[in-house]
Amino acid sequence: MGRLILFALAVLVLVWLVRRALRARGGPMPPPAELVHCAHCGVLLPRAEARGDGGVLYCSEEHARLGPRRP
Repeated sequence: MGRLILFALAVLVLVWLVRRALRARGGPMPPPAELVHCAHCGVLLPRAEARGDGGVLYCSEEHARLGPRRP
């Protein structure tokens, strides 16, 4: 009975050590991308992929050419 308890304890410690090592290896997560809306169609996209025209952001060159949507 004592051997079984020691074996179970050893397995738990081993699992804990492996999980801790895997978590530490991942490193810090990158910050989430800032999302913006296209002024023409309203689609949500990362700011890095947006096209800018006069301070207004668009999802494509075509929408930048068409300009903001008229109500």
